Formats: sequence, structure tokens, C-alpha cells
Amino acid sequence: MQEPESHALPEGYRLQEYRIEKVLSGGGFSYVYLARNQRGERVAIKEYLPIALAWRNDGDRVEANSPENLANFRLGLKCFFEEGRALASINHTNIVRVVNFFRANDTVYMVMQYERGKSLQEYIQSHTHPAKEEFVRRLFSEMLNGLREVHARKLLHLDIKPANIYIRLDGSPVLLDFGSARQTLANERANLPLSFTPGFASPEQYANRKLLGPWSDIYSVGASMYACLVRASPPAADLRQHHDTLPPATQIGKGIYSDHLLQIIDWCMKLDPLQRPQSVFALQKALLETPPKDKSLLASIKRKLRL
Repeated sequence: MQEPESHALPEGYRLQEYRIEKVLSGGGFSYVYLARNQRGERVAIKEYLPIALAWRNDGDRVEANSPENLANFRLGLKCFFEEGRALASINHTNIVRVVNFFRANDTVYMVMQYERGKSLQEYIQSHTHPAKEEFVRRLFSEMLNGLREVHARKLLHLDIKPANIYIRLDGSPVLLDFGSARQTLANERANLPLSFTPGFASPEQYANRKLLGPWSDIYSVGASMYACLVRASPPAADLRQHHDTLPPATQIGKGIYSDHLLQIIDWCMKLDPLQRPQSVFALQKALLETPPKDKSLLASIKRKLRL
């Protein structure tokens, strides 16, 4: 079998109308390349190549690495293609724009608009204090506009995390790197590494796919907001189910965020899917509410006014 480093397409490779410049990320389920089109515009190209199931032969073609893996490789290919087609139909400012998708080299490629900026993960790591509440409310409220559109198309993201929430130079968020095709393949019990990110994946992503729904992405949104508070990943959901050591946001965020926002974070991260917000709309509505004032302070003021 080839070494993992040899799986990626080389720099300068011509892929239809695109020229590969470098590998942006790779391993696991796919490779992502920085490339340029014929007009010289930068794009990001995602190539379906699950290294546990497939390799690139001596030429350019991608093929299953064993007869036993052929069925799962083809299933993932189909899911990846269908996901690309669905995403190409979405034109929303807060969702990564898929401008083209095609078959080549016996695999599938998804061409996306290249965004300039930094990920929320990079933003969190570059600061020594928790992100400000105003920033968290604005960023996630805007990002949820895009997620609402995704859910309206009967799609799920299934890999929302700070690394996949990109902040453009103008401060607007864009949601990257959908994980739903990976989740489908993982549920076929293929020989694949984890298809989601522990700490941000919902409990039901470890269990039965039939339990997945908008509430699964909402758990990941809550975990991402929690990361803005603690500047680290929360404990994995499967570990929480056995022994929940997650300190509630309302406990550790006192004095940093309003009680209102902390309660929203804890609400999103409930282990029981039915106890979370059931729709993005419900979560957005809560985030856009004006935090209620401290009742004890308000009562104190009223008493003074009466006196």
C-alpha cells in the first residue's frame, strides 16, 4: 500500500480547468487543495479519498485498496456526490459556496469558493481571554442563518466546530466542511477513523443515525460557544453519557457572560436530544433576545424609588 503522503495530487497538477497549487488539508476522508481556475481566481477543491478504504494508483486514479472495501468506497462516493449536488444548490452568504462538482480520476471533486480570513478556532487560540459576549451572539446568530438554510434542504452538517466556522476579513462567518457524507459511511461500519470531532459531536452521532436531526447540529453549536468561553474543547459526549464531568456554563461563566447566554449554551448541550432546542429558529430567537436584567438589582432599585 502507498504511504499516506503519496495520496495527494502534486503541485501543478491540471484537474480539468483547475491547476493545483498546494494541499490545504488531507487525511481521513478527503483532501482539500488550493487551486486556480482559468481566470486565475483561487478556489478550494475537495477530493473524495478516504485513506482507510482507497488509494491512488501509480497514475491519477483513485481506487478501493481491497475487494472488501469496494462496496463502502462506492457508497461514500455516492454520498459525497449527492452532498456536492445539494450544496451547489445553496447560495447563502454564511455557507461555503460550491461552484462546481464533477467526476474525474474515478472519484469526485467539489470546487468551493476560496475564503480569506481565519477560523474561529484560530481566533480563540489567538486571544488570552474568552471571546466577548457581543461577538459570540453576533457570530453565531449570523452563522445560524446559513444553518437554517441547510436544514430547510433536509441536510445536516454533522461537523460543526470552531475549526469549521470561518471568519471572513469583514467579520462575517461562513460554515465549512460538511460531515454528513462521512457520517453515512461511518454508520456502514467501514474501517474508518472517527468521522466527527470528539467534544463537538452530539451523543447520537456515536449511536443510531435514526436519532440524528437539527438538534444534533445544535449540540455542536452549543459546544462551539462553550469553547469560546473556556478556550478549549468540551469533554466528548460519549464520555459525558457514562460520567458527566462537564462543568455547566452557568457555573464557570458567571461574571463573564450573562446568565441568559450561559443558560442557552447549557440548553444546547443537553445530552437528551429532546431537551435541546429542536430547531435553529428556536435557538436564534433565544440568542437575539435582550438578556434580562438582574432581578435582584431591579428589585433593589424599585425599593429605593418607593422610599
